[in-house]
Amino acid sequence: MRVLIVRLSSLGDVVHTIPVAAALRRHFPDATIDWVVDEACAGLLSLVPVIDHLIVLRSESASTMSAWMTLRRELSVGRYDVALDVQGLGKSALVARLSGAARIIGFKLPFLREPWAGWLYNETADPGGPVHVMERNLGILTTLGITDSTWTFPIEPEDVGIVAETRASLGGSNESFALLNPSSAWANKCWPTDRFGAVAAYIREVHGLRTVVIWGLADEARADAVVASSSGAAVRAPRTNLTDLAALLKAGAFLVSGDTGPLHIAAALGTPVVGVYGPSDPVRNGPWSPHDEVVSVSGDCYCLERKTQRGAVGVVRRCGHTTWCLDGISVDDVCAAVDRRFASVSAHA
Repeated sequence: MRVLIVRLSSLGDVVHTIPVAAALRRHFPDATIDWVVDEACAGLLSLVPVIDHLIVLRSESASTMSAWMTLRRELSVGRYDVALDVQGLGKSALVARLSGAARIIGFKLPFLREPWAGWLYNETADPGGPVHVMERNLGILTTLGITDSTWTFPIEPEDVGIVAETRASLGGSNESFALLNPSSAWANKCWPTDRFGAVAAYIREVHGLRTVVIWGLADEARADAVVASSSGAAVRAPRTNLTDLAALLKAGAFLVSGDTGPLHIAAALGTPVVGVYGPSDPVRNGPWSPHDEVVSVSGDCYCLERKTQRGAVGVVRRCGHTTWCLDGISVDDVCAAVDRRFASVSAHA
């Protein structure tokens, strides 16, 4: 059997789809499992050995027409039996259709992010009202007779020197270090930088760890602001690609982050996590380890619009209010969560 997974982006959502590939490999060990992904997220999936072949949509390095023509050529040689659209957008449904697979499977409403995507499927899956987004994703496999709901993440980080480079920025020490991620693609998911800096100072004072601030493209200024407000407790991480980032997240003692890709990668790698949540629901897409901590004001968030049908949730990406919900999370709130996460690490060491 030849199976194509379609999940183009974003980074956290790609992480949440990896258990689908893992479940396919467990149940169909001889299958060919390919994945179509946007090039911004491809580096992470290169670390997932259960995937046979990545087909990359070159949305950044090629013109739109060239990217789609190349994609169509690559898909045409796949001869897929099944294409699984785990994203539920018109764009991802079109990719599944272009695969030429005999079975083009997506979700039923209301689990589609764009309802018209359903016109391009010839089969649909009903996940049945799952709580976490990974339950929903795995629900698409019921169409293939798979009811396995195990969440596994076969990610194999490759350290090509980023951890040593990071330790050098900390003075060459081999001691453990904490990680902070102050940025997100959504401005209203970003907790204030001075509060992240205060958390870094607390971690050093109370737990004796220096902190490394991770950052991505266009996030350097936020990382520098955290470092500047940390009273010398934090340093900025070296520039990283996704391969580097996975290695760094695996090496860290724990991560404090908002709801964004690095948090989900860390959780998938088993790195302890403290999540800071505002305009998204941690029940739906938060860290899943019972030992991880979440500080959330989602219940009082203006931007979080809850849909009544089967628990589906829509989120407003830009907050129009003068006071953002994340402003209601204090430094003390996050430091208390850090203390609890440290205690759980010690208890299960």
